[in-house]
Amino acid sequence: MARNVLGGDLADCSHDPVTGFYRDGCCETGPDDAGVHTVCARVTAEFLSFSASRGNDLTRPAPQFPGLEPGDRWCLCASRWKEALDAGVAPPVVLEATHARTLEWVDLADLAAHRAPE
Repeated sequence: MARNVLGGDLADCSHDPVTGFYRDGCCETGPDDAGVHTVCARVTAEFLSFSASRGNDLTRPAPQFPGLEPGDRWCLCASRWKEALDAGVAPPVVLEATHARTLEWVDLADLAAHRAPE
């Protein structure tokens, strides 16, 4: 079983919309996940705008992707979440559903400071 950033079992992030690199609702990762989609975040309008400005418009629907709206949970690339943190627009994080590998890019203190409300 994969571990989360708190050391527990990795919880599901979202099944509506279905997220994860493997589209199983979980922010699991593996050797074929070059983007390291490990951060379970509740996306905000500010983050979605920021991501679009970086060339990844997560609001635009595509095959097997509904397009996101503020408030949706989604597995983000660890490096993009860190980039958003540095820009002051990091979305809230669901720690229990954020893969431990995220800690290779971001400190637990920064993630905890952006913990999504229950």
